Amino acid sequence: MTATDATSAPSAPAAAPNAPADPVAALTADPHAGFAALRESGPVHRVTGPDGLPVWLVTRYADVRQVLADPAFALDKRHAAPGNYRGFALPPALDANLLNMDPPDHTRIRRLVARAFTPRRIADLRGPIERLADSLLDAIAPLGRADLITAYAAPLPITVICDLLGVPADARHDFRAWTDALIAPDPERPQDARAAVGAMLAFFTQLITRKREQPGDDLLSALIAVRDEQDRLGEDELTSLAFLILFAGYENTVHLIGNAVLALLDHPEQLATLRADPSLIAGAVEEFARFDGPAPLAIRRFAREDVTVGGVTVPAGETVLAALASANRDPRQFAEPDRLDLRRADNQHLALGHGIHYCLGAPLARMETEIALSALLRRFPALALDQEAGTLRHRPSLRARGLLALPVRY
Repeated sequence: MTATDATSAPSAPAAAPNAPADPVAALTADPHAGFAALRESGPVHRVTGPDGLPVWLVTRYADVRQVLADPAFALDKRHAAPGNYRGFALPPALDANLLNMDPPDHTRIRRLVARAFTPRRIADLRGPIERLADSLLDAIAPLGRADLITAYAAPLPITVICDLLGVPADARHDFRAWTDALIAPDPERPQDARAAVGAMLAFFTQLITRKREQPGDDLLSALIAVRDEQDRLGEDELTSLAFLILFAGYENTVHLIGNAVLALLDHPEQLATLRADPSLIAGAVEEFARFDGPAPLAIRRFAREDVTVGGVTVPAGETVLAALASANRDPRQFAEPDRLDLRRADNQHLALGHGIHYCLGAPLARMETEIALSALLRRFPALALDQEAGTLRHRPSLRARGLLALPVRY
């Protein structure tokens, strides 16, 4: 990803001396420092994406919030100008999901999902999630050390999502391998991503067939049966929705838990604060999401018409990326934004979105993270990193901010 100067993109702001010459390299190596340089050099940047096509990167809180809520920015790829977007191609049975839809289809499907994805259904999961967290910690307690991502942060949300959807134990696969292949594809092995897509499509097709024959008290059975007057989920919409719930519900929560644990271990005074007052956990999860959230960028948007954002005109049909990680550390919105503060008040972060596309699974992700962290700190009072903090490796992706491993001792 490279910055474009004002002469080749007249509507772009002039480049500032402190803007990184190669934004994608800077953002991958150190996203918060990279975003800070971009944010302070200008609110909107014309850059060239990894696929060689131009995008507009929006960096400041007020402007990111505008992009997320303004209907002038569409998710439907049909609004992309010809030759302006080259995203990863999913088959229709996985592509017809909420991340690619605008009203009225988005409104219809979200309303149908909300009737099945109820607060009561989520609240009923608290006890099972608490027992699951304890059982995972029971398994690693005698070892004295573990990779917390593999042993705890990953299996907890995938088990919860599978239980919620009603995925039978004998049908559960290595979802982490599939999601890894899509979130951070190996440029040397493009066949891995294609194979993951094919495997997921076959899995969900078979699972839906199985649920139609043997419905249960689970979310997928409810989605299959759900009706809203004359509206209903089409077959591709149903399959895509099941895919999205599993994919997003698992991926984001893994990273939120892992990033939160690392933030605590990197800030012992905040860890001591939370241990001394466990009632702070709900606000602490909001601060973890702001400080180092699971998604540096929101899903791409397309300008329906010429739109002004941050004083810059984005032409109709062009692609816009809203930098959530940058907005969440904007000093115009947050006092001392680079400081982790578990008592931070009025924390209106954008880590889980804003507007009609706000994350549908946010209540579940919050609850899982609260339970996971509370159980971990209660069980392991001597929890510490088992590796130099500077040597920990994050996923090499701008789509997701997560650790590849988190070795700890306890």
